[in-house]
Amino acid sequence: MPQLTFELPDTVVVTGASSGLGHELCSLLVEAGVATVGVDLAAAQDNLAALAGCCHVAGDVAGEATWEKVVARLRSSGAKRIGLVTSAAILDVGTILEATPAIMSRALNVNIVGTALAIKFLLPLMIEAHDGTIVVVASVNATLAEQQLGIYNATKAAVRQLARTVALDHSRSGVRANVLSPGPMLAGLFKRHLESATDSDKFLATRSARQPGGRILEAREVAQAAMFLLSSGSTAVLGADLVADGGLTASFDFRTGEERASI
Repeated sequence: MPQLTFELPDTVVVTGASSGLGHELCSLLVEAGVATVGVDLAAAQDNLAALAGCCHVAGDVAGEATWEKVVARLRSSGAKRIGLVTSAAILDVGTILEATPAIMSRALNVNIVGTALAIKFLLPLMIEAHDGTIVVVASVNATLAEQQLGIYNATKAAVRQLARTVALDHSRSGVRANVLSPGPMLAGLFKRHLESATDSDKFLATRSARQPGGRILEAREVAQAAMFLLSSGSTAVLGADLVADGGLTASFDFRTGEERASI
């Protein structure tokens, strides 16, 4: 079968590497022969920890000490062509009336500060090499609001604009930054929202029906979109927002046919 081949960075740092999208992306990168540095407060999953070419830095993405460890590891390895994917995020379900200062602070720290610090610490290495690729994971919620996720939505809108600005500020230094905006995935954050529902089965069926394909995407499918943005196949893409939602936001009112409409 004919194949299309793109180059990937020599080393890619992935935040939120212990679950969901981050874990799936690390697996794909290692399978492709890319040295991978996972960053997460939790330990790496067993199947990833056992893989050669993948190392793990346990730490808070919102802490500078974590990023000092990552940079030291990258410098000691002699990595030149570096990629970064910021997929670490947390989500709390509830209206603004239920959002305590602690909930707000935690979301801001992980989702925004953690993303900003990752970029701040890795950018100097990318600029030195005049080569670097950044993929900031936002969400369709950065543009379209979803009920009971006000704080999460706001943080994703913030990192979307952060990435686009970094793209403009540092493109002439050889750095490309783009945004990946997933829709719902069968992974940590969506599962958490699912588990918070009064009727999880009905929630899943309703959300699946909204998808043109009739199903919620697997995290691995979205990870493949991140692989594209990391690759040499996306050199024409800068400061863009790649929406990986299975067509969810392509229509304002997807019809399943059950409505007795024209399809």
